[in-house]
Amino acid sequence: MPKITERVGELMKQLTLQDQRVEALVSQLTLKEKVALLSGLDIWRTVPIERLGIPSITMTDGPHGVRASRHEAGRPVGPTTAFPTGVSMASTWNPDLIEKAAAALAEETHAMGCEVLLGPCVNIVRHPLAGRNFEAYAEDPYLAGRIGTAWVKGLQSQGVAASLKHFACNNQEFERFRGNSVVDERTLREIYLPQFEMVVKEAKPWTVMCSYNRINGVYASQHNYLLNDILRGEWGFDGLVMSDWAANHTIVESVQGGLDLEMPGPAKYYGQLLEEAVANWQIEEPVIDAAVRRVLKLIVRTGRLDGKPAAGSVNTIEHQQLAREVAAEAMVLLKNDQALLPLDLNAIKSIAAIGPGAIEWQISGGGSARVDPLYVVEPLTALKAKLGDRVTVEYAAGCDNYVELPTMRGEFKAEFFNNPRLEGAPAATRFEKALNAGWWFATPDPAVTSRQYSARWSAKLNVPRTGRYAFGVGSTWDAQVYLDGRVIVSSGQPDIVIDLEAGRDYDFKAEMKKANDVLAAHVRVGMAYQPDPDDRIQQAAELAARSDVAIVYAGFPENFETEGVDRPHLDLTGRQNELIAAVAAANPRTIVVLNVGSPVTMPWVNEVAAIVLAYYPGMEGAIPLTNILCGEVNPSGKLTVSYPQALKDTPAFNNYPGQRSVVYGEGIFVGYRHYELRQIEPLFPFGHGLSYTTFEYSEWTMPEVVKRGENVKVYVKVKNTGKVAGKEVAQLYVSDKQASLQRPTKELKGFAKVALQPGEEKMISFELNERALAYYNPDRKAWVAEPGEFEVLIGSSSQDIRLKAKFELR
Repeated sequence: MPKITERVGELMKQLTLQDQRVEALVSQLTLKEKVALLSGLDIWRTVPIERLGIPSITMTDGPHGVRASRHEAGRPVGPTTAFPTGVSMASTWNPDLIEKAAAALAEETHAMGCEVLLGPCVNIVRHPLAGRNFEAYAEDPYLAGRIGTAWVKGLQSQGVAASLKHFACNNQEFERFRGNSVVDERTLREIYLPQFEMVVKEAKPWTVMCSYNRINGVYASQHNYLLNDILRGEWGFDGLVMSDWAANHTIVESVQGGLDLEMPGPAKYYGQLLEEAVANWQIEEPVIDAAVRRVLKLIVRTGRLDGKPAAGSVNTIEHQQLAREVAAEAMVLLKNDQALLPLDLNAIKSIAAIGPGAIEWQISGGGSARVDPLYVVEPLTALKAKLGDRVTVEYAAGCDNYVELPTMRGEFKAEFFNNPRLEGAPAATRFEKALNAGWWFATPDPAVTSRQYSARWSAKLNVPRTGRYAFGVGSTWDAQVYLDGRVIVSSGQPDIVIDLEAGRDYDFKAEMKKANDVLAAHVRVGMAYQPDPDDRIQQAAELAARSDVAIVYAGFPENFETEGVDRPHLDLTGRQNELIAAVAAANPRTIVVLNVGSPVTMPWVNEVAAIVLAYYPGMEGAIPLTNILCGEVNPSGKLTVSYPQALKDTPAFNNYPGQRSVVYGEGIFVGYRHYELRQIEPLFPFGHGLSYTTFEYSEWTMPEVVKRGENVKVYVKVKNTGKVAGKEVAQLYVSDKQASLQRPTKELKGFAKVALQPGEEKMISFELNERALAYYNPDRKAWVAEPGEFEVLIGSSSQDIRLKAKFELR
């Protein structure tokens, strides 16, 4: 028998160089150093072990833009390129393009001194009111998996770690920190896990982030079945599992359940408590070692162990162009009666640009995904720049669009003090353009060393018109707003309306005082002019009536769709529905542009001529939108989420929001699966999206008989039968006609986006493996593709099926 040392030598030879480096470090670490590696240093960084040359790595949000920098001790900085949000990316149905966008995000991550970008978010869109739907990709796991796989491949190709999130069943913000998602095994396997599985197996992400919620009674951060049995055991995941921020709840259960890294730091449950648990024999040290190996592997994979900072670039022309390209391919032409779009600029002499969204454009939803952009192109600016003197463009707001007063903007001198009383000289001074400041797990500036601090913002206020203005302030701590030295409103009080004169300078000041050690603070001051609302709608309708075409830019206000809270209703906010109806009544040649991240009701849908879904398209989005309106870009986006006619029609209507527990009672019938089962007509179906050209499907081939274990190869020809170039997304669905368990009417199992010149045709191929035909059998604990009859359906949307044929699986 060989000696132990010889056997160890043989094993070491079999290890990769990466693993050898990790093992060498593990062997030198003390227990105290090991547990230190398993929790954060601060909000974004891991703990370094300087004795062994182990550096910290820095993480940052988020899925469509970089938010934080190593050079600012983890505080959000900018600007960076703001790409379109997740639902926009998925609506391109173009994984190759998303892979390129993610590679650009990696370059910006490097430029900001970070190694981990916290994305992608592949959670299923279960309910239309969920606050983070704009970050997610789709209601369908196959589509979400394909886009997520492309995103991870693109990011990690540049040496930046992805963090696949939020694992798992994180589908609403209501009770997000403690809610319990009650999901049966088949639903879990068929709807809420497949996209994670696809990304893990095909893209091999270096990290996975577990969610806040519980799944069937167990917190995700200590879910042994999900983290160890499925993620690592079944799928072969070899990376690091981190908690969402402050999502860890235990010591022993978490580390044994598969959680490697507790974020943020300093440690709450790990650290000293984890060291004591090992000393008390509650946890065996090899369990700690396994987690430490995964942390060290991440440090090696990102190149940080070699000490060479990766080169990167931010806000380049190439990145901005790529952001425009993604936005252009994402936007969905929902309706286009009488081919009003593209606009005939030879015939149109005047356009009414209407709605608050024309000048208050939202490029993202709120929360951790929000990016500080270098600039934002507004739709009215883009439209006027495109049309120049050829067409007269007049603007009318028509109505306000806010739930809370809009954030006050200007040039504010911000001063921060190392005491809660605004005493002495400020520790830090800078200028800020918006009075909406928040600091989580950090102070406002490195120079602010006390957790008890205060802040003051001051400016000269000059209003553009005489009239009534509303002011309000919201803050986690004590805050006041002053005008000419007089307090006009304090935090906790209702908004106040006061009269202001144009042409006069007012001394404006806002103050916040924080007299405790909680490391979190937020303050926001809102301000808005208060005109007569009925007059504004009437003025907009009159403008529309005297214009050749009216474009209404509608959507949600800032932070209406956001992390932390679900939407209260399915409607557009404020009086926008009234505005659209009035404009359409005045001019039937009305186009509605929707600046939203998730479905809305459209009571005016039959009154307007055209609808363009722009989503939250990033900082460049108004340019491709205008190019679509004017015909320079042919829209090719397709819906990734069904748009319902009413909230009561939606799959989870009877099972949302729950109280502490939310039962996923709709089971596998999520999204289009639900509408087809219940025979409910959606407003716009999954996969829907029009074009300025037409496409013909023909000459498809598929075997009539397929043996178990063989792949099904499908070929179909797509031809552009119109007069302009365009891109079509051919969608392949599979229907099991003889399943022993109830299955959806059909399920998406393939898609391909093809660019075609007028008259051009191309052959597209699909290949279906046995898993694409299978359902999950909870009794057998296995995926089962039963022999029998299957139907393959190919079309332009889930409802616009062009070709279908059957085959037999033997």
